[in-house]
Amino acid sequence: MKSSESLSIVIPAYNEEHRLHSTFRALDEFLARSLFVNIDVVFVNDGSTDQTSKILKSYKSIAPVRILEYSPNRGKGYAVTTGMLVATGDYALMTDADMSTPFDQIEKFLPLMKEGVAVLVGNRRIKGSQLEKSQPWIRRSMGRCYTILANIITGVPVSDFTCGFKIFSKEARQKVFTKTKIERWSYDTEILYLARKAGYSIMEIPVRWINDEGTRVNLWKDTIRSFTDLFRIRFGKYDL
Repeated sequence: MKSSESLSIVIPAYNEEHRLHSTFRALDEFLARSLFVNIDVVFVNDGSTDQTSKILKSYKSIAPVRILEYSPNRGKGYAVTTGMLVATGDYALMTDADMSTPFDQIEKFLPLMKEGVAVLVGNRRIKGSQLEKSQPWIRRSMGRCYTILANIITGVPVSDFTCGFKIFSKEARQKVFTKTKIERWSYDTEILYLARKAGYSIMEIPVRWINDEGTRVNLWKDTIRSFTDLFRIRFGKYDL
């Protein structure tokens, strides 16, 4: 039975020419099963310098998707915010082009969406999650350190800030994404901090996850930036 809620899917893309065809296949399979009455798909081309724009436009000619583009590159946080603010669905899913968390995991979120829960977060670490391909030890260790510090500094009690599979209701999107300031790393933490500050409960859902070895994250540079961003978030002035 199809859900009566409409869904938007927001996918940020930066120099994804080698991944997009896999993304399209996964998206086509998901749309064919159509768990929702209406699905709105938004790709946000975050200033790509490769063939991403051309490939997206080719796909748009045969699939019901929207493309937002701008230049130069602004960062994944900016791209996600851009897409979430134009999303039209009752709920909007932000997810990554690498499909680390497959689209079918949304089925786990449906019961809570039907109950009206406003913020739902995929989690790779709680009971019921499935790690088909784990990150290297050093990334896992630094991720845990980041989570502990984020919990302490922001007061947001979640155990996986950076899983890219997150769902926001229409109301929560307007409350949260109109206030964001972080354009690159730590944007995940900022949006959850803002959601909690706005009074929304945050539900974590175990998901299936496959590590993407082609990640562009610079382990040391981006980790240091992420840690400093935590203080920008905690002591920033947000009008909510």
